[in-house]
Amino acid sequence: MSTYISLIIPAYNEEKRIENSIRSAIAWLNEQDYSYEIIVVDDGSRDSTVNVAKKVSEKVRVISLKQNLGKGAAVRTGMLNASGDFRFFSDADFSTPINELNKLLYRLENGADICIGSRAIDPTMIKTHQPIYRELMGKTFNKIVQLLLIKGIKDTQCGFKGFTKKASDIIFPLTKINGFSFDVEILYLAKKNKLKIEQEPVLWFNDQRSKVNPIVDSINMIVELFKIKKIHYK
Repeated sequence: MSTYISLIIPAYNEEKRIENSIRSAIAWLNEQDYSYEIIVVDDGSRDSTVNVAKKVSEKVRVISLKQNLGKGAAVRTGMLNASGDFRFFSDADFSTPINELNKLLYRLENGADICIGSRAIDPTMIKTHQPIYRELMGKTFNKIVQLLLIKGIKDTQCGFKGFTKKASDIIFPLTKINGFSFDVEILYLAKKNKLKIEQEPVLWFNDQRSKVNPIVDSINMIVELFKIKKIHYK
């Protein structure tokens, strides 16, 4: 039987959160009327993420990267190994609850090639905010993205996105960015390939245990934007 939904969860040192996230995903997906697969891609964790994920359920496929390459590499690996007609990735902390998936799925089933969760369209759906400095950094980053690469996308960095099989097969073999700006690269490639991108407001409960370093990762993300332009400019 073909798989309707693929859910990819990139994970790095997530032994304390991954079990609850997987269990909540399975519980909700079991209530839906479509087939699914869950792929956890371990990004070279130094803790027990792999063992914890494997023990939760036989329904979960765990792919382990030999070293820590970055979230972009983990998502790429998951998408290239997915078999679903529609393919989603979600942050391991499930800051966007899994039951928001059907909102994105509806858009994909009705003509969108890509549907991305957005925290910017309806800010009232942000139920737990990031620290103010992180929100300001995020808004500044988005302005730079709009200036350099993509106009019209209000929130490129929300870690909750969905793709048709067609879009996934076009985009992910082309991606090169392993760091946090991989989201921008995905959307840039989608625009270049004239794929239809839609934005959907989603619930957001910020988890304070973020893995993002506000200084180092912010600098790297800016550098990656210029790499995207250089790599894919034709």
